[in-house]
Amino acid sequence: MQDIAYNADLIVKNCSILTPDFNIIHDQSIVIQNNSIVAIGATATLANVYQAKDMLNGKGKLVLPGLIDAHTHTCQQLLRGRITDEYPMIWTRIMVPFESNLQERDVYISSQLSCLEMIKSGTTAFIDAGGRHMQQVANSVLESGLRGVLTCSTMDSGLDIPPTMKSSIEDNIRNNRALFNQFHGAGDERLNVWFSLRSIITCTPELIQEVFAAAKECSTGVQSHMNEYPNEISYCLEKFKMRPYEYLASLGVLNENFLGAHSILLSENEMEVIKTNNSKVVHCPISNSGKGVPKTPSLLHKGIGVGLGTDGAGHSGLSLFDQMKVFKSLIRAFSGVPIFDPVVMPSKSILEMATLGGAKAMMQEKQLGTLEVGKKADMILMNIDQPHITPSHNLINTLIESVNSNDVTDSIVNGKILMKNREVLTLDEEKIKYESKLAMKELAIRANI
Repeated sequence: MQDIAYNADLIVKNCSILTPDFNIIHDQSIVIQNNSIVAIGATATLANVYQAKDMLNGKGKLVLPGLIDAHTHTCQQLLRGRITDEYPMIWTRIMVPFESNLQERDVYISSQLSCLEMIKSGTTAFIDAGGRHMQQVANSVLESGLRGVLTCSTMDSGLDIPPTMKSSIEDNIRNNRALFNQFHGAGDERLNVWFSLRSIITCTPELIQEVFAAAKECSTGVQSHMNEYPNEISYCLEKFKMRPYEYLASLGVLNENFLGAHSILLSENEMEVIKTNNSKVVHCPISNSGKGVPKTPSLLHKGIGVGLGTDGAGHSGLSLFDQMKVFKSLIRAFSGVPIFDPVVMPSKSILEMATLGGAKAMMQEKQLGTLEVGKKADMILMNIDQPHITPSHNLINTLIESVNSNDVTDSIVNGKILMKNREVLTLDEEKIKYESKLAMKELAIRANI
């Protein structure tokens, strides 16, 4: 018997797909070889051209580019449900005791649970805002098969920050460089390492400049929490006579490699500063809703790259489908109603933020964010043959209005199947859930929260 000459690693056949211009086409197949998409076309046509080692049946399913969580905290899974309905100041009463008491095993278990939740909710890549013991997060990402951007939490000032959470300028840079040297490009380039500022309030001007200089030397990105709270704005106005983005621009550090998380309270001039420097921003709708509504329509109109994030399980679940649904209503009510513009934020714009917008935030839009030949094979399959989805006059609208994370059936990252028919293949789900329950109880007692 003659051996079959395989010319593909995986074929997703008989599926519907979301095109880069946000149309839905049916009876398609996607051919994957060496981590990348090598062909997309009619199933009947490609069946005569390609033979694959593995096959995934997409009948009744829609294939989307993997969702990208552009701002999350993988170390906060063990904080779930603790900070909602709490009065200020949550940061000093709960967040600081929690984070300062995190041990390496806590971070490993939390990041394992985070990766598990992301896989099951359709997220294939994410940007972690940084924390303690980030090498444990890196290990979890490599084991899970996900794609991620990691950094260390970088702080050197702040009266309410305990010594365990802040370091000297030298130690901050040394720790982030060590993470970069060990993990940048690991996992067949699934893992990248950036530098970070936790916030302008907790970083001295000297540290800010050193962080950007180190990132430039390493040819990598920088991220920070930006314009999230009024006290950040007040701090910069009082200390520097400038708003946060204006202050960073005055230091000459803003560039296309900077990502500002949240970026809710932006002035018109700050939006121009972001545009001029080609920086990117990311909004976290559910977390942000208690602080304000971002000026997303204006940002997009100016051509600024905008991604979507969850802000971690401490603020919401890790479902970007939930974020998109909430975001649609928030923007329509806040930006659309006052000017009677019911389509101020079209569904396809929100879906683009969760896919290509996230890829731009990761500085990987040439490899991720759309289903195209030559791009990395990061994609999810959704069961659309369900009464809450089909039939639909406009499936893009229905994706935002009605779809939830449980509709995701399969996940592929870098050409490898991470989840098949809702079964995660790379992580031990039952073990992770069991260990997480124990770790949450122990940590709550230790941190006295």
